[in-house]
Amino acid sequence: MDIKEKIGLFPDSPGVYLMKDSSGRIIYIGKALSLRKRVSSYLARGLSAKTSRLMANVVDIEYRATATESMALLLEASLIKEHKPKYNVSLRDDKSFPLVKITNEEFPAIYVTRKKEDDGAKYFGPYTNAALLREALKIIRRNFPYRSCSTLPKKACMYYRIKLSPAPCIGKISKSDYAETIKQISLILEGKNEELVKELSREMRQKAKERKFEEAALLRDKMIALNTFRPSLYNAEAALNELREVLRLPVMPRRIEAFDVSNILGRQATASMVSFYNGLADKDNYRRFRIKTVKQSDDYKMMAEAVHRRYLRLKEENLPLPDLILVDGGRGQLCAAKKELEGLGLVISIVSLAKREEEIYTLFIPRPIRLKNNSPALRLLQCIRDESHRFALKYHRLLRKKRFLNEEKSG
Repeated sequence: MDIKEKIGLFPDSPGVYLMKDSSGRIIYIGKALSLRKRVSSYLARGLSAKTSRLMANVVDIEYRATATESMALLLEASLIKEHKPKYNVSLRDDKSFPLVKITNEEFPAIYVTRKKEDDGAKYFGPYTNAALLREALKIIRRNFPYRSCSTLPKKACMYYRIKLSPAPCIGKISKSDYAETIKQISLILEGKNEELVKELSREMRQKAKERKFEEAALLRDKMIALNTFRPSLYNAEAALNELREVLRLPVMPRRIEAFDVSNILGRQATASMVSFYNGLADKDNYRRFRIKTVKQSDDYKMMAEAVHRRYLRLKEENLPLPDLILVDGGRGQLCAAKKELEGLGLVISIVSLAKREEEIYTLFIPRPIRLKNNSPALRLLQCIRDESHRFALKYHRLLRKKRFLNEEKSG
């Protein structure tokens, strides 16, 4: 496949692109809001002399997708620091670009600066866009709260009240726990998200063993949140090809829709459906369902209701169907969803993914499929499953909050 054909397969979404020379060495790294549009521009006529010299040496281009352009900014900086590409000289040498500073204190503060000092602090960057950098830090801070004040105040500030600071100033967090948060944020800024996910997973299992379920749930939520902004750990095209082969699909699974159910003993039961196109989240096509017909805690029936409502609507409105449906759970959830599709007279490929052993259940093989941990297809399915779980939990919490407020008003 030549470069032009390869670029045609790039997604119209944010990420980082890596240009390589004939020896396979990375010579330029850039970020983009739309990978396909940005990289295609390098094939246009009338390039500057500098860009023409770059393209004369490029024989291959790869990409890494991210959830947002701001996350692409963080990934771009960490990759430039790691590979030191020949044509990224200005970013490596210019002192005016913004940096992230983590101060050298008992409870370190994190903020953006343009001045690097010999003060024992940790610095990350430089970054090419201060506005995007601040946006990225906001996303990180929502899930990994930290202090940003220049000096510790004597009372908790507004950031504590809106859950963006753990308030070390009034002893709401221990030194060791805060240090752990700083370590986790550092891993994100260094682009070592996979390492962080493994660490959080180990901690979560340990907390669950100790029956500290609330702490385990917080760690689980952090892992789910990481999936919304960590760089894609798979090559989308490779993942889709492997999926088609392993699952014996009649067509390439360009459009994948995934379902998850969230409830507490049947109360406030909800279901979510997320949509991925070419391996990337298509948030405009996400849907959520408040379960109406199931009163008891029955995941099978709840899954069946969500699937029925989704595809009845698509059928009635004559809208395109997905290439593959993914349901969260084992063979029970798979069979419940399949029965609804059959009742609607629809033929759509469908599989389920069970969390415990990450086993894939299909309708044509009696035993579940187990893929290697580094399988692009498995990573894609995990990413989609985790996103559907996050989306279901978000809606479930919203309904619980509304119910609580209504009870307070009526009380």
